[in-house]
Amino acid sequence: MHMEQVEQVEQVGRTAQAVFVYEPTIDDFRGAVRARARRTGAGRAETALVPLVTTGLVLGFGLLRELLPVVLAVSGVLALGVGALGGARGRRGMARRLHQVMAAYGQCRTVVDERGAATTGRTMSYTSDWQLFTLYAETPELFVLLGGPRASCVAVLPKRGAEEPADIDRLRGILDRNLRRL
Repeated sequence: MHMEQVEQVEQVGRTAQAVFVYEPTIDDFRGAVRARARRTGAGRAETALVPLVTTGLVLGFGLLRELLPVVLAVSGVLALGVGALGGARGRRGMARRLHQVMAAYGQCRTVVDERGAATTGRTMSYTSDWQLFTLYAETPELFVLLGGPRASCVAVLPKRGAEEPADIDRLRGILDRNLRRL
């Protein structure tokens, strides 16, 4: 490698980091759970599964009891609505639990670079390399990092926490190099 190329690589290594300082909010986690539900196969399956199973059970019971077709139709529609409401409540509960865990950190400072992300809060800190996450989604307010084949790991980086506007573009570049965008 020529000396000029080495200097360019070193320069990228020094500048390719993004810093976010933010207080985690419940809305951040609601947005993350919503993005997961809409953009991952596991999230879409969970969203559809509860209403479909609820409706199937109600209709199956109605058929066994030989209910009138109009009663079956009304019961099926109501079961679908109740199942959808249950799925939405489940996502809200997941967001609340995630927020409770992160709220203990207090104000967070997350530094993201080519190796991964390091988050430090008032009471705790953690570091994760890119092997933990495989996907990411971007919403107007957030970057949502998702991991595993079933998107079991979720991390949130609110855009409002960017120390400088260029950090958002730097983070997007780092994520594009290390994760698959949804």
